[in-house]
Amino acid sequence: QVQLVESGGGLVQPGGSLRVSCAASGFSFSSYPMNWYRQAPGKERELVAAITSAGGSTNYADSVKGRFTISRDNVKNTVYLQMNSLKPEDTAVYYCNVRRNSRNYWGQGTQVTVSS
Repeated sequence: QVQLVESGGGLVQPGGSLRVSCAASGFSFSSYPMNWYRQAPGKERELVAAITSAGGSTNYADSVKGRFTISRDNVKNTVYLQMNSLKPEDTAVYYCNVRRNSRNYWGQGTQVTVSS
């Protein structure tokens, strides 16, 4: 079965950096685009970044462009989100996502808190 396991969240000061990872299993990882979403308290879940199956193309929410970088390793079946110049408004639970056979799969999420 599809399994997505996020890791790497934590507490970071404003202006700092953090990298979160998502280890995938149970499907042909290299065949699917992957996404990172986030959800802040009291807000809807929003798409942060997306990457194509081979990693050749990426897209970002306007709020993170120039600060976040999505990447993937199709040998390790892992997708990453490098977050730089973090702001308090980046505080959220970050989720890895894949859409497969018209169904969305999610990990359990990893908490990122940006605070001094």
